Amino acid sequence: MIDLLNKFKQIAGVEVSDVLNELAEPKTLVKCPSLSVPHEFLCPIALEIMSDPVIVASGQTYERESILKWFEANHRTCPKTRQILAHLSLAPNFALKNLILRWSEKNKFELPKKDSGSAEDDSSSPEHEEEITALVRDLSFSHLDVQRKAVRKIRLLSKENPENRVLIAKSGGIHALVQLLSYPESKIQEHSVTALLNLSIDEANKRLISKEAGDIPAIIEVLQNGKICCKMQNGTIRGKKDAATALFNLSLSQANKARAVKAGIVTPLFQLLTGRNLGMIDEALSIFLLLTSHLEGQNEIGQQSFIETLVQLIKDGTPKNKECAVSVLLELGSNNSSFVLAALQYGVFDHLIEVARSGTNRTQRKSHSLLNLMSK
Repeated sequence: MIDLLNKFKQIAGVEVSDVLNELAEPKTLVKCPSLSVPHEFLCPIALEIMSDPVIVASGQTYERESILKWFEANHRTCPKTRQILAHLSLAPNFALKNLILRWSEKNKFELPKKDSGSAEDDSSSPEHEEEITALVRDLSFSHLDVQRKAVRKIRLLSKENPENRVLIAKSGGIHALVQLLSYPESKIQEHSVTALLNLSIDEANKRLISKEAGDIPAIIEVLQNGKICCKMQNGTIRGKKDAATALFNLSLSQANKARAVKAGIVTPLFQLLTGRNLGMIDEALSIFLLLTSHLEGQNEIGQQSFIETLVQLIKDGTPKNKECAVSVLLELGSNNSSFVLAALQYGVFDHLIEVARSGTNRTQRKSHSLLNLMSK
């Protein structure tokens, strides 16, 4: 075999050598200078060795910078397991970090250096925590200018990363923001609602917001008392949109559905539904769809005027309006046949036939289900 290999070397123009003697030489066993990094030291996202490993709610570990970028892209799942995360808080993986440091020192491997500004942006630093604590304290200050600046800054910080949301809640920010919802100035209201919306992304914060006395009625107050139609100015529409989104997030909880109905959510939502120039029909219908799964919600929203409005949207709304309206009517009709009868009185059958033929795929499926329900 060795002779045969040497003949192949001759044909290929490679110098013939004594393979047996070479195998005995220590120099042939010298390790390649490029190191093989243990796979558990690599971030599953960046596929690079980690210098600041953190653990997410699923138990998986990632490089802090990589997982924060994942969260900032509005992902709420674990990149590796794809499961929805219960919260977006990060816990430093000190054990793995020590292993990586020891391995790097032993193998003379230089860990990648972070940007010099990263330490300043570290939301877990004492300075950053002090800043948030001071801002929360300013929310209760007597001067409007101080409150306005503080609530705007908190709104921006709550949008930046998950750790800020945890720190704001930890500093008592949720209670202070809820108190500002009743302020007469629209800008402070809007910043407060948006900040609460950002904070509600974190599951633990969502529970704190739900427990906060008067939170849902206060958000509904913003929806109900804000200027409407042609009088809507100075970002009030944005405030209403943020309030609606916050209510949607909160109403994912069954207990909060009852609180929302009791607080009077149906009336302002119906106003948004009929005020087409506000551009909030889809947002209102999305919340209505959540409330229809609750008995009190069904009783409250299943009025003749509401059913008539749904039928009108199925007839001449936008494709998204039609899809949402059909979904709400299907949910109502599946729980109570009287809603179906009311819709038939307003001529919904012909409109359903049309959207079942020309609507979006989802609208077509929902329409067929509703038509089957009507035929029973």
